[in-house]
Amino acid sequence: MSHAPSQTLLVRGARVEGTDATDLLVRDGVIVETGSGLSHAGATVVDADGLIALPGLVDLHVHLREPGFEASETVLTGSRAAAAGGFTTVFAMPNTSPTADTAGVVEQELALGEAAGYVHVQPIGAVTVGQKGERLAELGAMADSRARVRVFSDDGFCVFDPLIMRRALEYVKAFDGVVAQHAQDPRLTEGAQMNEGAVSAELGLTGWPAVAEESIIARDVLLAEHVGSRLHVCHLSTAGSVDIIRWAKKRGVNVTAEVTPHHLLLTDELVRDYDARFKVNPPLRREEDVLAVREGLADGTIDIVATDHAPHPAEAKACEWAAAANGMVGLESALRVVQLAMVDTGLLDWADVARVMSAAPARIGRLDGHGTPLTAGQAASFTLYDPRPSRPFGVGDLRGRSKNSPYLGRELPGEVRWTVRRGIPTVVDGALLDAPGVLA
Repeated sequence: MSHAPSQTLLVRGARVEGTDATDLLVRDGVIVETGSGLSHAGATVVDADGLIALPGLVDLHVHLREPGFEASETVLTGSRAAAAGGFTTVFAMPNTSPTADTAGVVEQELALGEAAGYVHVQPIGAVTVGQKGERLAELGAMADSRARVRVFSDDGFCVFDPLIMRRALEYVKAFDGVVAQHAQDPRLTEGAQMNEGAVSAELGLTGWPAVAEESIIARDVLLAEHVGSRLHVCHLSTAGSVDIIRWAKKRGVNVTAEVTPHHLLLTDELVRDYDARFKVNPPLRREEDVLAVREGLADGTIDIVATDHAPHPAEAKACEWAAAANGMVGLESALRVVQLAMVDTGLLDWADVARVMSAAPARIGRLDGHGTPLTAGQAASFTLYDPRPSRPFGVGDLRGRSKNSPYLGRELPGEVRWTVRRGIPTVVDGALLDAPGVLA
């Protein structure tokens, strides 16, 4: 796909990270000037009165399914979903077929993202060959490839062998990489169907205990401390996990953590109807856990929000609960859910949202030039967001290939009005463009 060149945009009256109204002049993919009362002959003027301007959102945890599972999603369809949600950069998890465990596969994913053009697609490499947990993948070759991989994860599978985990942490130090762990003890979660607790007991479903997550996090922060390496904890979901990360950071361990939008809002009470849209790994937890992860995000214990966007075809969810696949799509709804759970509750302001959904994920992923502030000289990647409307989230809001959203029919605030990636619009006046490019 060919893409139109960047053009000159004059954004008028945007509230940058929620502050006072500011004009932004964009030319050749860069913000060249900010201030009030700006003008430029021939510029396309964008009326941003009342809109929040945020740096282009960065998602450290997305499943794009290509190569191998294109019935669920492709790099193109996932990129369109991301742009619709205000994202300009996504990190693609390696559970594809073939697995992204070699330089060749990660370079293919990078190229597919470049061809789509909606967002920068940054591949994540597998920690072990085939995500089997038995021997390290070609970490160095992926790091040296054109994709410059810096994040490695067997997501979907815990790196359970402590010696393999230690070796991975040691290896990535050479190029300032990070191991992103799916914290799940497989022995403690055999046959697990939902969170272990009062609801699972009532329903008679095998429980997924909080300790299965917390014990792996505790082990891994100690391993990271021992070898002096970087650890990232994927989709943290329990109050105990927040406590462990808080303890580790006070101790000086180089650990970061993410929480998903759904773990900030939804609880295991939703499982009572056996609607498989609410089946996810880690599972939806108790109300106490939701409040704890919100607090952890608010006080900086949890570093970022990441969607864990996990598309599935309809048949993988339209079946009995035990047979249904884990996962939810989340790119299009993420910013709206964060507004509902964190901003409207007073726990975060818009500058905090810019930090946890843009600057910090780019920093953790060591992706320079992404998630940068909206100041002169920086890349013109941003979203213009209107926090004022509120309406039910519907199938029409989903721009990817799969429709397994837990928010369908739920009232959510806000709307992404514009997404611009390096000066090139992808969403204009709330409408996703058929191709990234110049406005008529």
